[in-house]
Amino acid sequence: MSVNINLPRILRVGAGASDHLAPTLKHLGLSRPLLVTDPFMCECGYADRVVSGLDAAGVAHGVFAECVPDPTTDSVGQGLAALAAGSYDCLVALGGGSSIDTAKAVAAMADRDGPMRDYKVPHLIDSGLPVIAIPTTAGTGSEATHAAVITDSETSEKMLCSGLGLMPIAALVDFELTLTMPYRLTADTGIDSLCHALEAYVSRKANPFTDGVALTAMSTIYRNIHTACAEPDNRAAREAMMLAATQGGIAFSNASVTLIHGMSRPIGGLFHVPHGLSNAMLLPEVTAWSVGSAPGRYAAAARAMGLAGSGDSDSVALVKLTDGLRQLNADLSVPTPGEFGIDEAVWADSLQLMAEQALASGSPGNNPRIPEADEIVELYQRVWAG
Repeated sequence: MSVNINLPRILRVGAGASDHLAPTLKHLGLSRPLLVTDPFMCECGYADRVVSGLDAAGVAHGVFAECVPDPTTDSVGQGLAALAAGSYDCLVALGGGSSIDTAKAVAAMADRDGPMRDYKVPHLIDSGLPVIAIPTTAGTGSEATHAAVITDSETSEKMLCSGLGLMPIAALVDFELTLTMPYRLTADTGIDSLCHALEAYVSRKANPFTDGVALTAMSTIYRNIHTACAEPDNRAAREAMMLAATQGGIAFSNASVTLIHGMSRPIGGLFHVPHGLSNAMLLPEVTAWSVGSAPGRYAAAARAMGLAGSGDSDSVALVKLTDGLRQLNADLSVPTPGEFGIDEAVWADSLQLMAEQALASGSPGNNPRIPEADEIVELYQRVWAG
């Protein structure tokens, strides 16, 4: 069996990696970037740091700093207007997954007509302007994926977009940019990374390349996430989480996510729950529902995370895995949908729509146990109950 593996052309990892933007642009033959970022990156000085490096190297550039959490087609439209205002030959994405996905969408839609919903999965986006990604959260892995999630401003649907045109040409992965991440963001993006690795490992599209990367990422995340949350200045834990986030992105981009992500997107689109947090809400229940269809895989994941030992049978390892994931959510104070503030009646009225949108994304079809719509509705109900 042969598989296609897609990665950024340049992947620079480690302290100070973000300072190599200007040389990376030169190496790629690019000369006029549009920096795509958000207001917080400007407030905390990270955007100025990037701009100063470009100025020092004599690189002409523009700045679009209006990215929003969980990017929408409206915010992408604003980015496209900024792109059209200058003769830019590439985009530099600085921020978390929202800024990176915004840049990817702007790059992809620069030479395309019609609304972005015309290009969601199953359509594949095969071309776009070059994107250099500089992630500032240890979570989404978007710097190493050929996917982006954009909310349709008219319908509130979180659309999955995919294709090689969305793969950054370069990624500068600098864990020092994550040292200011607050507790909640550290926890939610860390669990998001864990979901990426676990889902890639149990996916029906898993392959020998992604298996090793996914297991390593799971092991690293589970062993470091508590420390990264409790000790935000712990450089070793931050570095480990950042590397594992990129590994998780590589794993799922080349093997696919599964039911957790499929069910997560509608929660974010309809109720504005941050992406990593909605994944965290779903992780224990969806895993418990799925383990019986791939017991060897889930047991291996439990052992990689240190939740089960080499002497444990698969059946024992599966119990320890689901118990361990529930405990992880408790340790990191992951709220239920109700605790987050979602109205129970509105949640109940949205169950069928969420199930339909989850199935339409295609991700549930990669799950070891493939659900019907009514089974997804039941899972949403279990998640509400907590």
